[in-house]
Amino acid sequence: MTTAPTRIADTPVDPIFVNRWSPRSFTDASITLAELTGILEAARWAPSASNVQPWRFVYSLRNDAAWADLAATLAPGNQTWAPKAAALIAVTSHKRMVPPGGSELVNNGAHAFDAGAAWAFLALQASQSGWATHAMGGFNAEAAATVIKLPADYAIHCIVAIGRQGDAEALPDALKSREQPSQRRPIADSMIPGAF
Repeated sequence: MTTAPTRIADTPVDPIFVNRWSPRSFTDASITLAELTGILEAARWAPSASNVQPWRFVYSLRNDAAWADLAATLAPGNQTWAPKAAALIAVTSHKRMVPPGGSELVNNGAHAFDAGAAWAFLALQASQSGWATHAMGGFNAEAAATVIKLPADYAIHCIVAIGRQGDAEALPDALKSREQPSQRRPIADSMIPGAF
């Protein structure tokens, strides 16, 4: 499990939440399909509106046929470290759903929200299993959609790198000092009673 000893919660919470963070340095360890499936199994149990489970995870393991094409869609800064990960996962969601009792597709206003919940479950399970994750918004969404053959009624939200945490010294100089758990603003700054 990756740890974040410099993080302290404002109020007691399970360590699973403060121990998870998003490093950029990865070792050359490979992940098996069974290990990846176990991480995605946790994501499967995320809550979703009307239980439609709109998320889909398009994955590539390092050195498989799709790897280079998916990695090439990353922003230049992310290309300096993310291709060293063991897996890349495009987190996507279906923008439409058949509501309970319905028979026609309608817009699902919660698809992105639900995909975010699934990503959180994925990240927590990975951390508990000794894997590090780093979700990236820095990628060419149009190119990634082409690479993964994203259907028109789906959205792509991020690309997640998964790997065993490596040494910060393996990173480019500009990233070495950033290779530490980020802090959070105080919880009181996010709690708003009644109305803004």
